[in-house]
Amino acid sequence: MTRPTAEFFDRYAHDFNAIYGTKNGRLNRLVNSFFRRSMRLRYERVVAGCDPIIGRSVLDIGCGPGHYSVELAHRGASRVLGIDFSDSMLEIARKAAIDKRVENICAFRHADFLRDTFDERFDYVVVMGFMDYVGQPEPIVQKAVGLAKSRAFFSFPLDGGVLAWQRKLRYKSRCNLFMFMENQVQRIFSATTVARIDVSKIDRDLFVTAYID
Repeated sequence: MTRPTAEFFDRYAHDFNAIYGTKNGRLNRLVNSFFRRSMRLRYERVVAGCDPIIGRSVLDIGCGPGHYSVELAHRGASRVLGIDFSDSMLEIARKAAIDKRVENICAFRHADFLRDTFDERFDYVVVMGFMDYVGQPEPIVQKAVGLAKSRAFFSFPLDGGVLAWQRKLRYKSRCNLFMFMENQVQRIFSATTVARIDVSKIDRDLFVTAYID
């Protein structure tokens, strides 16, 4: 992650968190339902994919305001570690865990995923909305699947079409944005040792489930 990307998400943390809320106005909810439908769909897929969750451990890479971490902890995970490079995002995540009474299950820490070391493997690894800002995805994917014992979940923003062009234009002055075609994603995972992958298009994203065993 580049410094401009980290600075952007520190500034954007509260607005980003509001995307998931229901109290942000009818107009904004309508905009979210059209332009951010993929965020809802990938959230639903991850929650469903982390089944069974009772007693399982989760690593949430680029956890942001903690929506995945807190929900999976609330559903019965035994341990959830969320990492992010934005202190503002992590502050929101910690408050959300307290509100849901899962602060003893969730741990949130400031980390650079590639540079930091992890002393354990996790049943599930979640990498949602993270690859959008990664110029060299191969090392991230290799390390993430290496930390997963059962499954790892990734989202890649899909390149091509009017909506992709619109998003590139919107982010041009904010931070670096990287988009992918399905054949690129297939090549990235072909270099890993996962048992198999499932790649599916959900709205504006490619959703990848990597099966480790």
